Amino acid sequence: MNFTHIAVGTNDIEAAREFYDKVLATLGWSRIADLGDTGSFWGDGAPSFMVTLPRNGAPATAGNGTTISFRAPDHASVHAFHEAAMTLGMPDEGAVGPRPWAPGAMAAYTRDPDGNKLAVYGMEATS
Repeated sequence: MNFTHIAVGTNDIEAAREFYDKVLATLGWSRIADLGDTGSFWGDGAPSFMVTLPRNGAPATAGNGTTISFRAPDHASVHAFHEAAMTLGMPDEGAVGPRPWAPGAMAAYTRDPDGNKLAVYGMEATS
């Protein structure tokens, strides 16, 4: 299944931009477009991930049980993503390490400034 993009809400677009600029750069992504002072898109050549102020004017909240997982090109990028998030003061929600559900899976978990749970997974062949 393919998606056009995934979006999360924020209550502070500047804090979200600072956070996602840094952590998504570790995956080779950059900010592709800003929607004025209401949101931004990131991706690797095409918009894939969006952060926006809620259009209904209500505060953004993190989904209970929701996790957004980014694909890392390699295990080193998993470490870099997690380290970037920790440097920005985000919580460690699951340290970098192998995940037994798939051979070669290395992952880490954190949260963004609005409390959205994030994962990053790198899949490398095992011998």
